[in-house]
Amino acid sequence: MFLSVFFGVLFWVATLVLVLGITYKVFIYWKVPAPLKIPTTPAPLTKRGVWVRMFKEVALFYSLFRSNKLLWVLGILFHYALALIILRHVRYFQENVWFIINIVQPFGKYAGFLMVIALIGLLLRRILIDRVRYITAPSDRAMLGLLILIGISGLTMKFVSHTDILMVKTFFIGLRTFSFHPLPADPILIVHLTLVATLMLIFPISKLMHGPGIFFSPTRNQVDNPREKRHLSRWAKKLETQNKLYLHELDK
Repeated sequence: MFLSVFFGVLFWVATLVLVLGITYKVFIYWKVPAPLKIPTTPAPLTKRGVWVRMFKEVALFYSLFRSNKLLWVLGILFHYALALIILRHVRYFQENVWFIINIVQPFGKYAGFLMVIALIGLLLRRILIDRVRYITAPSDRAMLGLLILIGISGLTMKFVSHTDILMVKTFFIGLRTFSFHPLPADPILIVHLTLVATLMLIFPISKLMHGPGIFFSPTRNQVDNPREKRHLSRWAKKLETQNKLYLHELDK
């Protein structure tokens, strides 16, 4: 029972930290002023073009494809494999599994191999390529290592040392109502859950925040119209209004 209570509390805390941390960071991104018109050219001239550009960046990694084909292949393999794995894991939180989640199951099952291969490639790139190794911080390698271990431990449970999936599902469904259910005392499962909880706890303070951060990047989300429309950030508009009021008072 101790195991169930410990991991129950751990995942409640990790989920709270993840949600509040991401929300806070997004709020900070939203509030940070963009005083300059700095879209990376060639840039769209309309808001509709910005939406198209953002879709290509988020869904297809378009600018990365143009700049570095190897990094693009590894990056897109990792992100799409991770998306399939996350969708596959949704079944552990549902009593009646959605149709789309059932469809994803066989694809998510083998996506773990692609994810681990892509992550190992990204790690080797940071170790073997001089110019990349020079700008790589220890935290970069640590995050890749953490993700690799999560992938390997998950694959081990699926293909080598099986655990009681029904007990795991019952445990996580119980957390929704703040109730504890037995968790299998499987060493690989314990390692996997510990690594996942660690990732959730450090996600809001890591470089993995580039996911939501891309939507707030002025080089991507700005229309290239500096001649047609004057660009003023929110704080500049407020300052300009205050100056106009001050000058108006001086004229009286």
